[in-house]
Amino acid sequence: MTNLLIGTSAGVYELTGDGPTPDPALRSRGVTALAAADGVAWAIADRRSIARRESDGTWTDVARSDEFDLVCLLPMPDGLLAGTDEAHLLRVDDHTLGRVAPFDAVEGRDAWYTPWGGPPAVRSIARDLGGRIHANVHVGGIPRSLDGGGSWEPTIDIDADVHQVVAHPSEPDVVLAAGAVGLAVSEDGGASWRIEQQGLHATYARAVVVASGHVLLTVSNGPRGGRAAVYRTTLEPNLHLEKCTDGLPEWFDGNIDSGWLVARGSAAAFGTADGDIFTSGDQGEHWRGAAQGLPSISTLCFA
Repeated sequence: MTNLLIGTSAGVYELTGDGPTPDPALRSRGVTALAAADGVAWAIADRRSIARRESDGTWTDVARSDEFDLVCLLPMPDGLLAGTDEAHLLRVDDHTLGRVAPFDAVEGRDAWYTPWGGPPAVRSIARDLGGRIHANVHVGGIPRSLDGGGSWEPTIDIDADVHQVVAHPSEPDVVLAAGAVGLAVSEDGGASWRIEQQGLHATYARAVVVASGHVLLTVSNGPRGGRAAVYRTTLEPNLHLEKCTDGLPEWFDGNIDSGWLVARGSAAAFGTADGDIFTSGDQGEHWRGAAQGLPSISTLCFA
């Protein structure tokens, strides 16, 4: 299995065949988001800094936000995007963070909200194989850009309460989202969405990934968690979501949150609120415990 990076309240751990090992470079810093592409990994540290890990394992701080907390990252062919609290997008350019101004003017922005009354945030970002960018706002739907961020348009009902959006790694027009309504599926690059719930014990979904030919989705009873589980399905007509059971407890406490479930090829992994890591090498059909008792987990990433 490809090495797994684990972002925690006490820095980054790397899970290899020998178990989890702390990375001394970020050991004293809380890491809340990770992303990787082309042999390079990126991390949000201390909520305000972006660090880059080269292929030799060394980390370097490359940018810092003095205005917003950073929430998520998306490596792009021409740079790096970061989503923030207060629902902004920033672009890393020559060690500086510049505002993606057109995102601040997207139609319907005034209606974005959070259930607790605080400001919304850009919770996840995805770029599909057709080049469209999808920014998941919590709570504000999934605005998309067809021109690399130069303009944006709203998609999906904002009350779908989306928690994560991902692009299919091999289907150019397929985009998936986990929301309070279940699994949202778009087969036209985000222009339209349908909601899938068949087989779920509850509809409140927090995380979604694609592991080769299967979609994996985490679901619980609601925002405070309870009876959390991982489901898997293929994107066939009349799809049915099946609860993953082999190698897993019947239920998990809390939520298996956005960013805690990851996949690359047929490999998949997820973390729990208790600091445990489970991995699968066969698209989520079978699982095994790979680590336990880690510091509070915030994010996972295959490097």
